Amino acid sequence: MPGLEDLYREIILDHYRSPRNRGELPVPPARHAEGHNPLCGDEITVFLDVDDADVVTDVRVSGQGCSISQSSASMMSAAIKGKPVPEVRALVRKFKGLMSIESDGDDADVADVADVADVSLGDLEALQGVVKFPVRIKCATLAWNTLTEALDA
Repeated sequence: MPGLEDLYREIILDHYRSPRNRGELPVPPARHAEGHNPLCGDEITVFLDVDDADVVTDVRVSGQGCSISQSSASMMSAAIKGKPVPEVRALVRKFKGLMSIESDGDDADVADVADVADVSLGDLEALQGVVKFPVRIKCATLAWNTLTEALDA
């Protein structure tokens, strides 16, 4: 479906050209983690403010890399801002499923989310075409793996 592929390409390019939530947060109090893909040189740092109610109140992303890694980081940051951590973890699992990556099997953190299948990916579905290029899956998931590290920090 060429029309849909063009739309998805535009979404990815829009997030690459105008990344959302770009920058840094003061550490501490923000949680943060750094991710690096040595195969291609992509680098991502994720900064999170999580309040006492376990809600991601702010997120910032910095780094450099290809359009896929940077677009994915931008879309991720927009998708998780203002969400409770269990819902964020469910979104991570759903996105990794889209990328055909097995989850770690830890369902305890998503117990408050009734069904991961009900989690909407929105613009993130634009990255679904990446699965056709297995070497690029690491680019698309770098920010998500880094996010998980920051949540666990």
